[in-house]
Amino acid sequence: MAISFEKVLVVEDEPVVRNLLSEIFTRRKCQVRCAQSLAEAETLLMSDSFDLMLLDLRLPDGDGQRFLERVATIPEHPLVVMVTGYGTIESAVACMRAGAFDYVLKPFSPSQIDIILKKAQSYRQLLQVNRYLSNPEEGEDGGLVGRSSAMLRLRQMVERVAPTDATVLITGESGTGKEMIARELYRASPRRSHPFIKVNCAAISQNLIESEFFGHERGAFTGATERREGRFELANQGTLLLDEVSEIPLNLQAKLLRVLQEREFERVGGNRTIKVNVRLLATSNRDLLSYVEKGDFRQDLYYRLNVFPVQVPPLRERGEDILLIAEHFLRRCARKHGIKVNGYSDSARAALASYRWPGNVREMQNTIERAVILTENGRPITASALGLPGDYHLEEPAPAVASAEPAAPTYEINSSANPSPTNHSVPVTDSSGGVQTIAILEKQAIKAALLQTEGNRTQAAAVLGISIRTLRNKLQEYREAGDPIEAGLESAEA
Repeated sequence: MAISFEKVLVVEDEPVVRNLLSEIFTRRKCQVRCAQSLAEAETLLMSDSFDLMLLDLRLPDGDGQRFLERVATIPEHPLVVMVTGYGTIESAVACMRAGAFDYVLKPFSPSQIDIILKKAQSYRQLLQVNRYLSNPEEGEDGGLVGRSSAMLRLRQMVERVAPTDATVLITGESGTGKEMIARELYRASPRRSHPFIKVNCAAISQNLIESEFFGHERGAFTGATERREGRFELANQGTLLLDEVSEIPLNLQAKLLRVLQEREFERVGGNRTIKVNVRLLATSNRDLLSYVEKGDFRQDLYYRLNVFPVQVPPLRERGEDILLIAEHFLRRCARKHGIKVNGYSDSARAALASYRWPGNVREMQNTIERAVILTENGRPITASALGLPGDYHLEEPAPAVASAEPAAPTYEINSSANPSPTNHSVPVTDSSGGVQTIAILEKQAIKAALLQTEGNRTQAAAVLGISIRTLRNKLQEYREAGDPIEAGLESAEA
């Protein structure tokens, strides 16, 4: 898809030329601003952003070439095309060296401007695509979060192998962060100033995967209307990540092995040998050795990929890291959605720490993002907002004020929305001084909330800080167990 220019700045002191350029770009659906001097142009550049600027070489208040050099220092500066009626080879070369994209002489025709515009669009599109391919996760927080022994070992392995050109095979369950490990290897490598290209082998049709890897020549197959570079060429001098490498079809594995060994290949439909210098990283959530035994993966390719194996541990084996990672995702998600969240409640922390996280880090990230969205501004994330399996619906209260005689700790059931002279308390300890179970406390708290709200389930759920659906499910459980705690209360829902 072509990258269109939306905003164009014309810096020209001659009214006829200025109006002609304005008309040309207006007809092409561009927003055009005009300046008659460098001072006026600088004011516009400081107050707005532009995709393209046509700059006269000679203006009443200064030299366009020197202004061009200042423009090049502006972050996200526009592409600049120099316009002049006094063109020489020397001035053209000087302007191109100073950062101009192109150079046009007066008088010019609209068709000449169209050619320059098309070239500029293609160039800008190339920059955009390269930025996307080189930084597919741009904007995400990097770093390996955690202090567990497993994470320390993993970090040491990354630090040891990153500065080398060794091929690395990263394995682990889905959602453990294999791609993040690959990005860390790239960022800590000498190739970090060159492209980082990712290929999701599981997401590409088997009919197209060879073309994606190695590119194709024009006419190589139906629909190949122009020559295209493959991912290996795009990653030249940089790093190529083969994500889910186990999904590469057998008929392509032999050609991939040759590329890894010889660093050369031919495009689909071509006969010219292309040499590349690429560092390869691969990930898999499969047991590749079992694939080798079944004949679904070449043994020689497996050993070529497995030069330096890195196993990413599942989250359930990193208990020390769970709350650290949860805090990391909380900060990131709150910033992303512009919500101020006051940490986690105690029961939410208990739920996070005790859950097994079968989906690993990815599941935790999605869970916390959803909880952040559900949490009111300035409030902590609760266990009910997390929505994890388990009995974590009750929230612990603030510490009670000390009295002359020690009293058993209680859960206070009260609601500012429903003030009542009666304060229903749920004792944490039983008559013998033993601590009550969470299940008993939960039942007592629900009963106290229903008493306070005279059986109104909606208000009781609000008092408890749980959803009406959760309250209904709990009441149904108690009824099925032969303990209908609503007996004697008028059940109602507002």
